[in-house]
Amino acid sequence: MTVFVALLRAVNVGGTGKLPMADLRSMAEDIGLQAVATYIQSGNLVFTSDLEAEDVLCRLTEVLTAYFGKTPGVMLRTIPELETLCAQMPFPDAPPNRVLVTFLPEAAPSDALEAMVAPDGEEAVVLGREIVVRYPDGSGPSKLKFPALKPGTARNLNTVRKLLEMARERG
Repeated sequence: MTVFVALLRAVNVGGTGKLPMADLRSMAEDIGLQAVATYIQSGNLVFTSDLEAEDVLCRLTEVLTAYFGKTPGVMLRTIPELETLCAQMPFPDAPPNRVLVTFLPEAAPSDALEAMVAPDGEEAVVLGREIVVRYPDGSGPSKLKFPALKPGTARNLNTVRKLLEMARERG
């Protein structure tokens, strides 16, 4: 059994992508995922499966596409991937609620940082399939322009750590 964390893009954000977490848990169980749990309302799913990651991703994408009527973004990570991410986390002195990790479907382009416009002093580090951004004044008032973040889904560092903890409990 592998423990996975699925991070859904644009779920329950700004009045779009409405998906009750009870429905998400039911969908996951219906496609054969086990030890299913959700965390907060933004599309975080922790579970175990005998399936390979690609099969899990296909099944989740299919069931969510049927639900939403369009293909959602689903980023899938394992415990070792999240542990490596947390071990490499930049900005150790920043408050964790001001550090956002954007999970991408594939590795960020090598020139991702070149297109970033950070008028409020934001800093970013690319870590393969994740981009970590420190927002000095929080992400809400930020005027950051960073095209490489668009295909991904962001979680603050507190949420990332909680998801890792939940995954370890299943592992």
